[in-house]
Amino acid sequence: MFVSRMDSGREAGGGVAAGTVLMRFVWPHGGRSVLITGSFNGWGELVAMAPVEGCPRVFQAICSITPGYHLYKFYVDGEWRYDEHQSWVTSEYGLVNTLLFPMDANCNPTMGSELHANMELDNEHFRRVGTLNEVSPTISEADVQASRHRISVFLSTQTAYELLPKSGKVVALDVDLPVKQAFHILYEQGVPMAPLWDFSRGQFVGVLSALDFILILRELGNHGSNLTEEELDTHTIAAWKEGKAYLNRQFDGHGRAVTRQLIHAGPFDNLKEVALKILRNDVCTVPIIHSSSDDGSFPQLLHLASLSGILKCIFRYFRHVSGSLSVLQLPICSIPLGTWVPKIGESNGRPLAMLRPSASLSAALNLLIHAQVSSIPIVDDNDSLVDIYCRSDITALAKDRVYTHINLNEMTIHQALQLGQDSFYPYELRSQRCQMCLRSDSLFKVMERFANPGVRQVIIVEAGSKRVEGIVTLSDIFRFLLG
Repeated sequence: MFVSRMDSGREAGGGVAAGTVLMRFVWPHGGRSVLITGSFNGWGELVAMAPVEGCPRVFQAICSITPGYHLYKFYVDGEWRYDEHQSWVTSEYGLVNTLLFPMDANCNPTMGSELHANMELDNEHFRRVGTLNEVSPTISEADVQASRHRISVFLSTQTAYELLPKSGKVVALDVDLPVKQAFHILYEQGVPMAPLWDFSRGQFVGVLSALDFILILRELGNHGSNLTEEELDTHTIAAWKEGKAYLNRQFDGHGRAVTRQLIHAGPFDNLKEVALKILRNDVCTVPIIHSSSDDGSFPQLLHLASLSGILKCIFRYFRHVSGSLSVLQLPICSIPLGTWVPKIGESNGRPLAMLRPSASLSAALNLLIHAQVSSIPIVDDNDSLVDIYCRSDITALAKDRVYTHINLNEMTIHQALQLGQDSFYPYELRSQRCQMCLRSDSLFKVMERFANPGVRQVIIVEAGSKRVEGIVTLSDIFRFLLG
């Protein structure tokens, strides 16, 4: 079913009643006789739909409706039908389609967020879209659990093999490599992290990530540090990991440093198990490792699984029947999702971290570590979104060995981001960095944003001004969907 607003001043048979608008309802699935009825006419009249000229399988009807939340259903060739490709719910009339039309009759209900992909939009239009919150449909806890159950069942029936690309490469590093060399390899290969291989043990033992380099750079900038720039040429990844364990006070019963064990999965593990491993262990990726021997020797690294890849599987499966999952139709402002800027007089257990472009790179790195976030919105003096600084942006400092001759307290975030813009990131398209949405966007629309390559977070902004209102991450999405 496709819906579009007709001019409220247009005549249709008679005049248009005060406070109503004309809506064009469409049934695109064929039939000989198609009629429609719904809450907009009190379910008291079947309105005949006429074939569209040149499209005999497409039927349309123009009806007068009042603003608000409406249910409707089609009567096709003597049978009650609903359009499964549009939003639908279960009601006292069985399975019916739904329509949400805002109180302001000047607002197009189908415009929503489709028109703001580049965010170059009129603020007055989005002020009106904001009124959707006042009439947003609510669903029962039973419907929420039903939607979650369907997604959980789907993930439980799909294995990690579904994530493997048809072709590609996975970069792994030997633990005996010098840290400096590893830093440059990640930059040159365009990857933000890599599994670690221990040749002496014949197994993968961990992951080197952008966070490691952030900690290393902070150590280099710490006058009391035992790690010097010259030592990076000989300081191995294994030595760094052991030193990191000491810093984090990870010891065994004999007082020896114990590094964190590798969190990994097998190709036959289901996607729900993989997603839960990522969430419970607070990691960005899980290596998919396969060994044909019972003792786990000769392991093969197949892929690096992430929430992004799992979400794409969900999106591909449910994108054409998203209306059957009522929870996906809810605006994100109506569900417990993401981190939001608190309103005046409102408390917030976890404040949203933001910085100005003029803030030091040191301030950004400290915030990434202490706030335990993967990205920070960069805003102007009006808190309007300018850019975003991510953990992975640290690898840009490997270009021309910039990290060897900068002061983290003197380099600004703006200057650091300029380095990144001059660099080439195969794993992250620059145009995809600042994906934005509105608080009135549906959960499904936000999931569409995450389906784009390289997107790890979506910034919630105020229409027109781009003032930051919140942020949604992939982890937020999965914690909500998996309950």
